[in-house]
Amino acid sequence: MLRWIVIFLIVALVAALLGFGGIAAGAAAIAKIIFYIFLVLLVISIIMHFARKV
Repeated sequence: MLRWIVIFLIVALVAALLGFGGIAAGAAAIAKIIFYIFLVLLVISIIMHFARKV
């Protein structure tokens, strides 16, 4: 999932450098959404890990 975040961020940066503002904004928004999904899944995973040890 982190790979997709990096890919969309690179696409956003390249699009911004070439002047494609709409594409850059879209790619950055997708990267942000995927990043937040990753954070939620990480927190759930950590909670489940500690819950199983008890």
